Amino acid sequence: MRKSSTPIINHITPFLDYCEVEKGLSPVTAKNYHNFLRVFTVWLKKNALEGIKPHELTPEHIWDYRLFLSRKKDRFGHSPKKTTQNYYLIALRNLLSYFAERDLQALPADKIKLPKLTDSDKKIKFLTYPQVEKLMAMPDTGSADGLRDRSILEVLFSTGMRVSELTSLNIRLFDVKNIINKKITDTEISISGKGGSTRVVYFSERAIHWLSEYLKTRQDLFPPLFINYKNDEKDTEHRLTTRSIERLVRRYTAMAGLPVDATPHTLRHSFATDLLDQGADMRSVQELLGHKNIVTTQIYTHVTNKKLHDIHKKFHRGGK
Repeated sequence: MRKSSTPIINHITPFLDYCEVEKGLSPVTAKNYHNFLRVFTVWLKKNALEGIKPHELTPEHIWDYRLFLSRKKDRFGHSPKKTTQNYYLIALRNLLSYFAERDLQALPADKIKLPKLTDSDKKIKFLTYPQVEKLMAMPDTGSADGLRDRSILEVLFSTGMRVSELTSLNIRLFDVKNIINKKITDTEISISGKGGSTRVVYFSERAIHWLSEYLKTRQDLFPPLFINYKNDEKDTEHRLTTRSIERLVRRYTAMAGLPVDATPHTLRHSFATDLLDQGADMRSVQELLGHKNIVTTQIYTHVTNKKLHDIHKKFHRGGK
């Protein structure tokens, strides 16, 4: 293996291209890697390590970076969950694997150990339907951005989309004229999800109603479905970022006084939980969420286990 004279930071863009072209990862996944590695870049610069080369990265650097991840706070004072820390470390491990693939001397990827997850870490957070209703009522729908935010919340809950899938939506996917004129009460579109897989998502009547109210405020030609309202001449698309949507969900959760520290993914969990609670089968929910494996969908056993308990109690002769 050869030593690279190029700093790690300058390898990140070729790595992302490699992920998309050679590994066949979806643009959404590649974008997620970009976001995760951007945090690593920030850490390198903060510690005057922006010039460090692949073969100079040591286990001590990795340990310091892990401490940084575990201690960093968001604007609400929250530390990242262990599951979130894992995403950042997995992206870095894949970067190290890329170095090995390119015959560049670097720390072996398996030297980056992932934090062990406890049962508490693995437990999913979701909102009950009354809590969802309370959250939906928080945006001020008397303003354009309030209508946008209400529409975002409704679409997340109606479709179960990942936040990255939501931010990738373009307005051309929708029959805007008929939605605004209330000639369409529900609709479905095909989206490209995780791993490049395609699935159909469904917009409820209520989601379409709020989407209609929001689209009435759009007098621009920007391509994204959901835009920001910043006066930035360099921002030619005005596409809302995943970070922006995460912030608005947290803000409205705090305003609603909900006991759950909700994120856009909490609404995805709430979507699945609500379907199962209303009688949907696990296989259908798997399809709606875009899970390749039913095992992934089985994290929602908190619903199915309760239903099995109720069925046993109702029908088992030993209880008569």
